[in-house]
Amino acid sequence: MLKKSLLALALSSVFLTGCGGSSSNETVVEPEPKGFAFEATEMITNLTNDVIVAGYKNLNDEAAVFLLATQTLVNTPTEDNLALAQKAWKDVRVHWEQGESHIFGPVDALSIDPHLDTWPLNTSDLQDLLDTQSGFNATELKAFNDDVQGFHTMEFLLFGDGVADNEKAIGEMTALEREYLSATAEVFKSHTQTLFDAWTVANDPNDANSPAYKDLLLSADNAVYSSQLGVVEELINGMIGIVDEVGNGKIAEPFGSSIDNIDTTKVESQYSWNSLADFTDNIQGVQNVYRGEFLGQADKTGIIDFVTAADTAIATRVDTEIVDAIAAIKAIAGDNNLPFRQAINDADGRIRIQTAIDTLTTLQASLENDVLTQLKEWQQ
Repeated sequence: MLKKSLLALALSSVFLTGCGGSSSNETVVEPEPKGFAFEATEMITNLTNDVIVAGYKNLNDEAAVFLLATQTLVNTPTEDNLALAQKAWKDVRVHWEQGESHIFGPVDALSIDPHLDTWPLNTSDLQDLLDTQSGFNATELKAFNDDVQGFHTMEFLLFGDGVADNEKAIGEMTALEREYLSATAEVFKSHTQTLFDAWTVANDPNDANSPAYKDLLLSADNAVYSSQLGVVEELINGMIGIVDEVGNGKIAEPFGSSIDNIDTTKVESQYSWNSLADFTDNIQGVQNVYRGEFLGQADKTGIIDFVTAADTAIATRVDTEIVDAIAAIKAIAGDNNLPFRQAINDADGRIRIQTAIDTLTTLQASLENDVLTQLKEWQQ
């Protein structure tokens, strides 16, 4: 009789527990934690110092080399010096285009982007200036509209209109054009210096006590970034932004919906035929941030490590998609090494271009749907 009562009591206890009853003696099973853990300090430090700041340093250093090359061209206008200035323009362009994968902060707040890279160039106003003025200096030129200075003004002066070729002889370049070029290069260098200083000295050039922008990312406890989550979100959105711009803007807009409605006027860097190099460098910049590796540095921490902590398969797939996108852009040139402005008007070239657009669309979707969304699951 005693055993029966004990059994009944036990069953009653189980029933009550299943219906929400509780006892101070019962064992409480905690639910499994959701999401994934990742310590982001090393990643943010590497991407800030060894990718972003290092890239802006290279941009500023190459801008100084370019300025010197234009000054040499003014003083000694030879074919060799023109070729050196053209090469220096392409060299500084690399660092700018790769940096478009993280085009936030001072580059936006201080309007550095439009100062350096406004497109399209206003060739009519530029020609009017060359026709009506007898000389130029950097102080004067800095006050001009953005569409008659910066990268593409210097490109046009160095390479010509790019319609038949991207070669310009020194005899086709007037003394006034060389002077305008050098003045523009001087203004350009002042802007790259401002950008570098904003990241490394004070983010507000009018307030010497303002923190360097890099320190805002590194501390992630300020009015701009209240936590590391905000920094990581900024970095991922930077990658998404440039993939979208390359695929849906820089490539798709001049490409058009068919060969009958191409628009070569929308081809950026068309004067130098440097468009495909631009696009490649844009996605190389994405790879720099994703892998955390810059100029051959290995074993660095990047966004791929953050994604790996959440899902190894996704991390590997996105890395492969970045590699595929770079390869597809390079392949647009084909065996004939077509510049982009010619490839959009070539039947086979258009097939290769569509492939590149498709790979960029795939990459963008993965960054938006599989990478950015991991922020919701991140347990800091």
